[in-house]
Amino acid sequence: MSPRRRVLVLLLAAVVAVAAVVVGVRWVVGLGPSIDPDSRPDQAALGPVLLVPGYGGSRESLGALAARIEATGREAEVLTLAGDGTGDLAAQVEVLDEAVDDRLAAGAPSVDVVGYSAGGVVAGLWVARADGAARARRVVTLGSPLNGTTVAAAGAASAPDACPVACRQLAPGSAELAELARAGVGGALPWLSIWTADDQTVTPPDSARLAGAVNVELQSVCATSRVAHSGLPTDQAVTGLVLRGISADPLAPPTDCAALRAAATG
Repeated sequence: MSPRRRVLVLLLAAVVAVAAVVVGVRWVVGLGPSIDPDSRPDQAALGPVLLVPGYGGSRESLGALAARIEATGREAEVLTLAGDGTGDLAAQVEVLDEAVDDRLAAGAPSVDVVGYSAGGVVAGLWVARADGAARARRVVTLGSPLNGTTVAAAGAASAPDACPVACRQLAPGSAELAELARAGVGGALPWLSIWTADDQTVTPPDSARLAGAVNVELQSVCATSRVAHSGLPTDQAVTGLVLRGISADPLAPPTDCAALRAAATG
């Protein structure tokens, strides 16, 4: 074969290989490759539930919710964040990643992740950075500033010494929140985002809204509910939403407040 013909053959092979990759991976414009449904965890196979605390890392805030999940027969663990939970969110992503690795190595088919407040941002970054959509069955977030909170922005501007790394990373426009938007994590796997209109920590409250996710403002289901940010993990209707979100049922916006509260009490 002549050198010229050999080059043409090699170029043709390269073109075919690239075409195969493009056909084999379905791309979402502006968000990178979408997830092949065949590579997703089985939605009917329920594994352990990992709960990620919010800014500051308080495990107590999620204790009652974890206990209620365990009462349904599921394993549930509230993670202990690195340091005091106010450092670089990347360190918290590593904590979650290690916990997932441990569960999968022990034979779990997948995990469900519940992130409260900043813990939801950690969950999103984990999905974006650690192939989370192929390892987690579902993600549920509670009052998570997935588009940032102006409280953090105000703190970074007026009292930078009192606004640690994680605080700055939760301000609108941060590199971490831009990463979430680019990665399209809400459409990568079944994701339920819950928030309350009474939130004065995540401002505006609908910063919890995530493209591609099932987004639920608590008051859209329970119109008379008055729940602050700190009350989300223990509110009965929210607990019912979480239990529904991590069940084997398809994710869908709920309509019956009484049913959610009844589910929370077993």
